[in-house]
Amino acid sequence: MKNIEALEIHEAPGKSRQLLEDIAARRGSVGEMISTMAHSPALLEGFLTLSRSMKRSKLPRTTSEKISLAVQQWIGCGACLQAHGDAARGLGLTESDIDLARQGTSTDAREAALIQFALQILAEPSAITPAEVEALRGHGWTDRSIIEVVGVVVLNQMTGSFNLVAGIEPAEDTAAPGPMAR
Repeated sequence: MKNIEALEIHEAPGKSRQLLEDIAARRGSVGEMISTMAHSPALLEGFLTLSRSMKRSKLPRTTSEKISLAVQQWIGCGACLQAHGDAARGLGLTESDIDLARQGTSTDAREAALIQFALQILAEPSAITPAEVEALRGHGWTDRSIIEVVGVVVLNQMTGSFNLVAGIEPAEDTAAPGPMAR
């Protein structure tokens, strides 16, 4: 059930209207989440800036999507799970890969360690120890990759939380959250 309605471009406040017009000109349309974020020019601009910045991440795209799936499973955002599941499939991930990611793991030990670290960033960042960061280095992750996980988590926390507050739901019931990956 919608808690906050999406805005049409002409209804959006000044800065939001400019941002929405730019997105519509480049992509042909504006999605529901972005047009709902347009109620707050500050939030919309912050989201778009962080989203663009994280596209320059050096994390493998498949790993980033697995982290996104794990985080969204934990948060419980069905719309985000659907979007990230579709993106993961588009990258060639199998249903098994997607299911494991939603459970907070992977068949690859290196990836599994990073996904678990991402969930720890989400759930209890104050408990992260130097030994855990060193263990990620031992798996071959660079400091840049370790730091960029924070950005992936924060971006997903923002979008998942926003969609839940706004009442944005998946297009179909196929992505309904299952058991939490904790």
